[in-house]
Amino acid sequence: MDGTYALMRSSPYTHTYFIAGLVPGVFFALLYFYPLSGIFAKSFFPKGSIDFSFLNQVSPRMMKIIWFTFWQAAVSTGLTLAFALPCAFVMSHYTFRGKTLLRLIASIPFVLPAVVVGAALDACFGQKGMILCLNQPLTLIFIAHVFYNFSVMLRILTGFWTSLGTDLQEAAACLGAKPAQVFFHITLPLLRPAIWAGAILVFIFCFSSFGIILILGGPSYSTIESEIYRQAAHIFNLPLASFLSLIQILFTFGLMAMYTKFSKKAALLTPKTGPSGLKPARTCLEKAMVWGMALFILLLCLAPLLSLALRSLIHEGQFSLIYYRTIFENTTCSIFYIPPFNAIQFSFVFAAVALVIAMVTGICAALFVYHCDQKPKHKIVAFFDPIFMLPLSTSAVTLGFGIIITLDRPPLNLRTSVFLIPLVHALVGFPFVLRAILPALRSISPQIREAAALLGASPIQVLRFIDLPLMTRALVAAAVFAFTISLGEFGATIFTASPDTPTIPLAIYRFLGQPGALNYGQAMAISTILMIVTAAGYILIENFRGQNAQGI
Repeated sequence: MDGTYALMRSSPYTHTYFIAGLVPGVFFALLYFYPLSGIFAKSFFPKGSIDFSFLNQVSPRMMKIIWFTFWQAAVSTGLTLAFALPCAFVMSHYTFRGKTLLRLIASIPFVLPAVVVGAALDACFGQKGMILCLNQPLTLIFIAHVFYNFSVMLRILTGFWTSLGTDLQEAAACLGAKPAQVFFHITLPLLRPAIWAGAILVFIFCFSSFGIILILGGPSYSTIESEIYRQAAHIFNLPLASFLSLIQILFTFGLMAMYTKFSKKAALLTPKTGPSGLKPARTCLEKAMVWGMALFILLLCLAPLLSLALRSLIHEGQFSLIYYRTIFENTTCSIFYIPPFNAIQFSFVFAAVALVIAMVTGICAALFVYHCDQKPKHKIVAFFDPIFMLPLSTSAVTLGFGIIITLDRPPLNLRTSVFLIPLVHALVGFPFVLRAILPALRSISPQIREAAALLGASPIQVLRFIDLPLMTRALVAAAVFAFTISLGEFGATIFTASPDTPTIPLAIYRFLGQPGALNYGQAMAISTILMIVTAAGYILIENFRGQNAQGI
């Protein structure tokens, strides 16, 4: 009775789950909104009063960079859609042996760090490519973007197309419509929201691409992201870097709003027919389509990764483990040289700390959002759910740049602190942790908590003995997300890490930028290690999420 009385009388604003929202609130205020406001102030108020003098620095070269950022993203998105659409058709219409494995292989490139993708494409198609030697950086950029984003488009289209079923198409065929007419007049209009949602998301990823452009493009193919880094880190032109960051933020937010709109529209149009339209491939044409899709995915997704691993094992034409052995050595005999193994150690320590921070803030945010969901009258608090997802739509380069120009004076002088790296990594991984935990929390029956409250359990006891044990699988998946994202984070780390505390992606980037076979081989070796760790983490996450997981 005491529990019921307390439950009925408790204010929604004094509930433990509501108070837990203070943790991610403070975390976001300090590491997200404050740095972004610093970018705005640096752009328009560099000397305390409003100043637009930075616009004088917008040269024709800058306009060319902005234009290149848009059109390379558009071409990359178009190529990704062109390759993913036929594969999504096969995946959503046919059952065949090895389909789950093929879907897993297709998904792995997207979870790999950008520097590993750049290194893998360079090993496969670069100047020393094992399959082709392409001397066109722009071609390599397009291939890398298709390789990186193919799985995103495939998962979105396949999930929606599978749910469409075949009833409408079969009815049209019975009325005499030809296959082309059925596709263009029925299937394609129904698919349009999902196509737009996938295309916008891929465009955002290509638009904010940083590691791939930096490694494969070089200075001749700068995008807004890479130019922000160049202006801030090399030229120290902070007002212009802030202006470019502002363009990046505004345009990305606008695209994310469009993505949300089309995602909701696609969800509303999704019939509840389930995967009943799946059938085995029987005719020669159907078998050819299945085999063709399988061969394409294996070539696109596995060839660069295998090339990367092979390149790390070949020294002067012979099989050798020399690049892996030298990871532990100071090959330059310099006291300023940081061996790759130290970078691996730093990465794992930073990832462990980031995991703890992301899990604490992510669990608190999930409890807060869930509590707000249970109080529909208090709509203002539900506003925080999309707010917590903002780091997903903000480029890591912009976040890192904003942090170093704002958190550089007491009492928040974190610019030289070693804790800044895991804090930024936790901020980048936070949305993934929240999205992994929140569905599990919502799936727990409220009657269980009410029964516990009737027996006198406090909210803390409900959390400890009911919610957390029932969310074990989601918590493990969220922890793996936070750890692997931290291991591969590059865009923000390049701003926040000092030369004596490099991470694995920074070490890869530095080795690729230095001449010599040994440097290149070491880059391939530690890229292979990072690839294996990240891919293993993703497979573990998929195992915990289950077979019904769809989307990103």
